[in-house]
Amino acid sequence: MKSTLLALALTLVSSSSVYAASYKVKSGDTLGEIGNAYNTTATILIKNNGLSNSTIYSGQVLDVPNKTYTVVSGDSLYFIAKRYSLPLNEIRSENNKWSDTIYPGDVFKIPTNSGNEKTSPQPTLKSGQAKPQNTSKVIKYSNTDVKLLARLITAEASGESYDAMLSVGAVVVNRVQSSLYPNNISSVINEKSNGHYQFTPVMNGMINNVASNTATNAAYEALKGTDPTNGALYFYDNTVTNTWLTSKKVATTQGKLIFAY
Repeated sequence: MKSTLLALALTLVSSSSVYAASYKVKSGDTLGEIGNAYNTTATILIKNNGLSNSTIYSGQVLDVPNKTYTVVSGDSLYFIAKRYSLPLNEIRSENNKWSDTIYPGDVFKIPTNSGNEKTSPQPTLKSGQAKPQNTSKVIKYSNTDVKLLARLITAEASGESYDAMLSVGAVVVNRVQSSLYPNNISSVINEKSNGHYQFTPVMNGMINNVASNTATNAAYEALKGTDPTNGALYFYDNTVTNTWLTSKKVATTQGKLIFAY
């Protein structure tokens, strides 16, 4: 299936509604592929668009079924994309939404091929890597843990995108889940290895700075199991020259931050 067929995006609806949207045919498209992308059939597309047969041409505009979702409190673009199994960039592109700021009541378009809301598939794990969880609370945590994690995210990823902040939080959660690290938020963040803190903000005191609201939202979302890194246990910025870190397999890059297994 062509990625262009999925390029209708979103913002969340507390109740979804279906309506007719427009799709501009690309070179090489077929009605079967378009129908599959929008959870319909070539026959229905032919009928709804008054076509005499299945022949279509590049540049032709077709009516296709689509639905919307209204943003509710606590949502993020990343969470919405994962909820409907859509690539985040396709949501941004279709809705011309390039910032991470969304508000309750905002409405995004969602292609009907997204099916049931679900979490993204998890990767094959390596020894000691975090076990995937698909629950609303993947590890035990307290309000104090949330605040501590949010302060770490603020210190490590201030000025970076929401996805970068979420990824920092996910690394901490992954470490809690891993047998290689302590089994709670506070111990993971404050851990020392060979006399060195695992996280620089703990060493230099920046961990004590007030957390931003965005970082707090990212902390809560990471604790619910959202992980843009798919299991990363490490992160570092693009100025690091430590060969032990840079030799790790890169999971994803978010701005100046690199996340690795």
